[in-house]
Amino acid sequence: MTIPAFYTPPADLPAENGALIRTEPLPLALSLPGVDSPLPGRATRIMYRSTDSTGQPVAVTGAYLEPAAPWLGLGPRPLVVLAPGTMGQGDQCSTSLALQRGLVVGADDGQTTISIGYEVLAAYRLLAKGIAVVQTDYPGLGTTDRLHTYVNRVDEGHAVLDAARAARALPGTSITDRSAVGLYGYSQGGGAVASAAELQSGYAPDVRLKATYAGAPPANLTEVTAAIDGTELAGALGWSVSGFLQSEPALQAIADKYLNDSGRAALRDLSTMCVGDAIFGYAGRRSTSWTTTGQPLSDIIRTEPALRAFIDEQRIGARKPTGVVRVATGVHDNLVPHGQARTMAADWCKLGGAVVYDPVSLPATGSPLINHFGPLLADQGPAVDWLAHRLAGLPALSTCALLPLQP
Repeated sequence: MTIPAFYTPPADLPAENGALIRTEPLPLALSLPGVDSPLPGRATRIMYRSTDSTGQPVAVTGAYLEPAAPWLGLGPRPLVVLAPGTMGQGDQCSTSLALQRGLVVGADDGQTTISIGYEVLAAYRLLAKGIAVVQTDYPGLGTTDRLHTYVNRVDEGHAVLDAARAARALPGTSITDRSAVGLYGYSQGGGAVASAAELQSGYAPDVRLKATYAGAPPANLTEVTAAIDGTELAGALGWSVSGFLQSEPALQAIADKYLNDSGRAALRDLSTMCVGDAIFGYAGRRSTSWTTTGQPLSDIIRTEPALRAFIDEQRIGARKPTGVVRVATGVHDNLVPHGQARTMAADWCKLGGAVVYDPVSLPATGSPLINHFGPLLADQGPAVDWLAHRLAGLPALSTCALLPLQP
């Protein structure tokens, strides 16, 4: 399907991170007329500058949503950066396009694509509380100049923090320099905001980060890779590998050694897919069919030092986060495994971080995808309420002392 011209970055980017490159009104797929503005708010599509994991400037798209509802808390209206969960790797999968179209269905070059803007649920809950929302598409998701670097810790963390800067720079909003900032994300988004909380002090100390909700974060990619292999979301393995090769071209020699024709074809195929396409096309696939040796990707990570070092650098939990962080993870999540998310929370506690750890107990099912996304829906209301209370100035006590007693 055709990507709007807005998503093609210019040749020259601004010098400052978070600087706006271009904006335009964004019509929302789900909107009602209101007295002063549409309900739940008025949206603006944005493109802003960030810096990728190689230190190079990158254009990132997203959307800012100005609430119609008033902010009833103390101080100026707060801002939440919403980091989307897994959307895919094709440019048509970006969350800002999904906000406009709701359901993206199309066919191009023989490929059918399906993308659902499920993050609208969290965004509209926040807007209803009078909290402004800025959503990032991440580097390469929407923008046509590069591939989306799926679960790249630095790319995503920088994009989240620079989205807050871009929202602050946008004229005609109710956001001020004194607005408190919160971060919200689940799954891929949970990893992105967890990374942003770690990077804020060094990369964006001007962002007034107060609180973060990190749901089901993929903090240890070695464990996540092994867990999703052969599940409904096996296609995410291809997105990870393609993104890593773009960020670190030196890994190409390892890819050439291990990827067979089927593996290379899968990476090309998946690079233009959304999550719905990947579920229909690759559910249940195992990476052993993609390799020359018949090894799964998780084994190759362990046996190749350069790849293992790159993956180890993606680990979240080795740096103290800024502000208080609520870490929520389903105790039966076996897609983005519960254990590695709990370990991230424990590691932050050891570093002196302010952590509220919340294990979510739901019945286990035979579907890893349901075990993963069930807690997203069950915990979303409490997560939004918790974040709103922090932005309103109510304190949250760290529960690190209780964590050893929790599942």
